Amino acid sequence: MNVAAYTPDLMDRSKISAAIPGCRFVGSPEALVGLAGVDAVIVDLSKKGVLDALPALVAAGPRVLAYGSHVDKELLSSAESAGCTDVLPRSQFFNRLASLLAD
Repeated sequence: MNVAAYTPDLMDRSKISAAIPGCRFVGSPEALVGLAGVDAVIVDLSKKGVLDALPALVAAGPRVLAYGSHVDKELLSSAESAGCTDVLPRSQFFNRLASLLAD
């Protein structure tokens, strides 16, 4: 599976790289829109501009997997409303990442 991600946090990147070798990281959420050959994208909802980019990401067609703080219920709910395929609190997301992409 071809996966791209916008996750500026280096610890998050290392966790994603361990679960998804070859994941392509980009420098902005907008850079995910329209990437050729991408089956899924991963976004960190806590980063500026991600929520605004979600409608275009969802419309582009790949699976959109989003994660954020478990205490920010409004942000998680907004991502679900925007049409993300999977929205999870950070801890659950990283525990389930490999299985989410296997589905």
